[in-house]
Amino acid sequence: MRILPVSVALMKKDETDLRPGVIFLFWIPLALTWLMMALEGPIVASVIARLQEAKLNLAAYGVALSVAFISEGPIIMLVSTATALVRDYSSYRKLLRFALWLNGLLTLLLALVMVPQVFSFLAEEVVGLPEGVSRLAHEATVFFLPWPAAIGMRRFYQGILIRHNRTRFVTYGTITRLASLSAAALFLSWWGNLPGAAVGSLSLSVGVVCEAFASRIMAHGVLRRLKARCADESPGSLTYGEIATFYLPLALTSLLFLSAQSIVTFFVARSRMAIESLAVLPVIGALMFIFRSFGLSYQEAVIALVGDRFEKFIPMRNFAVFLFFSVLCSLGLLVFTDVVRFWYRDVCGLTPDLALFALPPTKLLIVLPALEVVMSFQRGLMVAGLTTKPVTMAALIEMVIIILTLNLAIHTFNLVGVMAAALALVAGRAASMLFLVYPNYVLFRRITKS
Repeated sequence: MRILPVSVALMKKDETDLRPGVIFLFWIPLALTWLMMALEGPIVASVIARLQEAKLNLAAYGVALSVAFISEGPIIMLVSTATALVRDYSSYRKLLRFALWLNGLLTLLLALVMVPQVFSFLAEEVVGLPEGVSRLAHEATVFFLPWPAAIGMRRFYQGILIRHNRTRFVTYGTITRLASLSAAALFLSWWGNLPGAAVGSLSLSVGVVCEAFASRIMAHGVLRRLKARCADESPGSLTYGEIATFYLPLALTSLLFLSAQSIVTFFVARSRMAIESLAVLPVIGALMFIFRSFGLSYQEAVIALVGDRFEKFIPMRNFAVFLFFSVLCSLGLLVFTDVVRFWYRDVCGLTPDLALFALPPTKLLIVLPALEVVMSFQRGLMVAGLTTKPVTMAALIEMVIIILTLNLAIHTFNLVGVMAAALALVAGRAASMLFLVYPNYVLFRRITKS
């Protein structure tokens, strides 16, 4: 059975009419949502940088955050799945049960990693972290226990809101998250009984739990309307087998994508100037995430708006080109002026030597957010066409290229860890983007001729 996405913003428009303004109005709430999530990193990093033992705690926070990212990897694509598959109340209930089981499993696995002996072995023996960083990272990781389930539920209900043209509610939920996170970070730093890394992880967990509850509340109206129409639905319209077949490649994709940070941490911890590199990585990553958010948010817009037979492909492609150059030029203007120094020193709170240390890798990463636009457009087309396996293969290729580049840069050329990480991330993303060109071409030809 073929399940086609709907173009919710275009129901009353001509089949060939999709103006840039329509795309912008649908996409901008999603972009603001990702942008506000991107602001979490600078907010948390600036708080940690102003507490005691800032360098060690920033490094430990980066390690704990990489563990949290891995734990959310298999669940994060619920937003795309709900956007594509929740057509009625029956499909909502089945996908909800699927999400709850997945949430429970991931929470259990994360709890096993938090066992002190397990975490110590992984952090010190496998990754090679210094004992002081490992101890702080373990304490910070404990506070991430609610993270995967909260991420899963808020992404699930966000997908429902996006499918039913309620993108502004997604933004409201993220405002709730950012406000609660900021309040928690300020209170915990004032309270002063937790190290900086733990302050960061607990603040993030508070924010995402609040957002999950807010997303469920805001989706109530949509769910009520779906339930009211359930008498007219045909039973068994979506099976668990279809959900699993559709979702598994997406889960593997996000897991591979988010595992990249842990792999980078593993190599950087064994590189030249490891502590300094681990300290600035989350700060640089937070800046990149701000600009990557514009591309990341475009994937769901493509899924919802491109049309059942890709009839809106050309306007969606043109908007992606505009977005690509906008992101590249705006980030370049920031990086190659004194603004970036002000950001790292005065906003993020890095010491002058760490701020200077972060500049070269930041310049190397300047193309990464622009490449994110291309990747999100490609992934959006694949998900809209219900062809998710090439997306997984692209993520696997990206992972392999990252590992090979890190190994070569650190062990052969003895590069500073953070520079090796920047080079590997750009190389991996470029390789996966190029791989998806041909599968997208084949999909486009098949969909448009069907």
